[in-house]
Amino acid sequence: MKVIEHIDRAAGKAPLFSYEIVPPPRGSSAKDIVDVVEKLAVLNPPWIDVTSHTSTAYYSEKKDGTIQKRTLRKRPGMLGICGIIQNRFKIDTVAHMLCLGFTKEETEDALIELNFLGIENILALRGDAPNFSKPSRPDRTQNVLATDLVKQVRELREGQFLDDLDNSSALNFCVGVAGYPEKHFEAASLKLDIVNLKKKVDAGADYVVTQMFFDNKKYFKFVEACRAEGITVPIIPGLKMLKSEGQLRSIPKNFYIDIPDELVDRVTSHPHLAAQTGKEWMRKQTLELLEAGVPGVHYYILNNVDAVTEVVQSFR
Repeated sequence: MKVIEHIDRAAGKAPLFSYEIVPPPRGSSAKDIVDVVEKLAVLNPPWIDVTSHTSTAYYSEKKDGTIQKRTLRKRPGMLGICGIIQNRFKIDTVAHMLCLGFTKEETEDALIELNFLGIENILALRGDAPNFSKPSRPDRTQNVLATDLVKQVRELREGQFLDDLDNSSALNFCVGVAGYPEKHFEAASLKLDIVNLKKKVDAGADYVVTQMFFDNKKYFKFVEACRAEGITVPIIPGLKMLKSEGQLRSIPKNFYIDIPDELVDRVTSHPHLAAQTGKEWMRKQTLELLEAGVPGVHYYILNNVDAVTEVVQSFR
């Protein structure tokens, strides 16, 4: 099923809780990700997102709970992991597709492979700026912005491939895009950022999932501004659980977001209780969002399932 179909079917029923995981580092085996998905399967997720990384940047969580940005190595196996989740666990999978670091030809090949695996959902992202220069031939092109990637997927929906393919049929993917309640750090203003988000939706995006935030007021204002701009697709809030005092520094540094004074004060006053405080804060955020009628809640877990399980089960 497509993400938008899950949202439509769940309207007025049990809340939807989805999750985002990252491929394990090089040297790991498929079992590492299988162990994560087995824990998530107990929560009966409607879909699971799988991130994709080139040799540019990815985020990992250190033992002390802080978030670290790495730019040295690839994380392998996005296609294989999506296939495992979709076909072994029968959980719909959202594959993250990046512009930077990939040509349009490579993107089309990956989408054909995803379609072959029975995957119907992607999240279209520009990606972090690369720390390497990838040579390209004159006949090979690259999507520069997420809007360009959405347009390419829309063309594939219409059966328009880059090259003539015999016996090829249209690839009908559901497409999600990212939204930033506190604006993308490169945007001049939140208003301009929402104008750019509207371009992605107009290009063919079916839904929006937000960057993490810790203040629900910012999400509600963001949704209001999006509606005023004419964006009508579902806007799914994204949450992350704060687990350590160190994350008060690492999360704003890496994701360009603010953490509310109340949460900062509670964590700095009792740093040994940071994980419990973060859990209580996430539950409070989730409850308020559900009461406001959001289409679902998306959790950025970085493969740490146990931290969010208790919160999700409290709403069952």
